[in-house]
Amino acid sequence: MKLNEKNKTAIPKKDEKDKKWLLIDAEGIILGRLATRVATILRGKDKPTYTPFFDNGDFVIVINADKIKLSGNKEEQKIYYRHSGWMGGIKETSYKKMMESHPERIIKAAVKGMLPKNKLNRKILKKLKIYSGSDHNHKAQKPESIVF
Repeated sequence: MKLNEKNKTAIPKKDEKDKKWLLIDAEGIILGRLATRVATILRGKDKPTYTPFFDNGDFVIVINADKIKLSGNKEEQKIYYRHSGWMGGIKETSYKKMMESHPERIIKAAVKGMLPKNKLNRKILKKLKIYSGSDHNHKAQKPESIVF
């Protein structure tokens, strides 16, 4: 790792990166608490080699996305919006309907809102793998389990 003399920022080289695979079971965890922890790991803020403009985070696998919880009355009140780009093209979906059809999109939307709004956002989100059941396709990467 090379230190920049001007501002003492550690800039890791491509061959020095050590990306781990981490497994998180979302069963019974509140959505916001899960999303903040996942966003921190994806950005690499939990590592001593964190650099704001560099993707230094780990891969995260979230299982049991369909068993996540919300606090308060958000299950009845929360609404997800999307827009087609055309005039009057706004669509809204309630939390309950989204949970029935695509529970993994709920976690992805929460984590995406906590990441920087730039090109790094799209690069970081590719390292997030979400599954609604307890099965996942990444057993070959030997993910380490994280307990909340």
